[in-house]
Amino acid sequence: MCEFCNIISGDAEARILYQDESNIAFFPLNPATLGHTLVIPKVHAAGIFDITSEAYESLSAATLSVAHAIRRALNPEGMNVISSTGRVATQSVFHLHVHLVPRWSGDNMKLAWPDAGESPSFDVDEVAQRIMAEFSA
Repeated sequence: MCEFCNIISGDAEARILYQDESNIAFFPLNPATLGHTLVIPKVHAAGIFDITSEAYESLSAATLSVAHAIRRALNPEGMNVISSTGRVATQSVFHLHVHLVPRWSGDNMKLAWPDAGESPSFDVDEVAQRIMAEFSA
């Protein structure tokens, strides 16, 4: 059983902030900022490709509710909403989860997006066509 499933089952401890019949929110063991919270579905899904539309809609609604609660409680200047699927995308726990990371000027949280011009070159039109074709497949 994965470590997040252990939290859901009560076999592992966590500081639970919110839960409903389908989702649970808690503090991670190593928070990036004050109020950093994880929101997860109670049904095990390794990543975004493994969850039903209905379960994802419920997760999204719970994420929004928790984000608003964090905003009311801590008044951050901004918030990162991050979810990664796959090791190459920096996923380390293979149970779908959404990080809500409250942000303030001068905090130590860093996101490493490539600078303009450093992105790999590709044909944007060709990529768009390939993706759009999948909607009619």
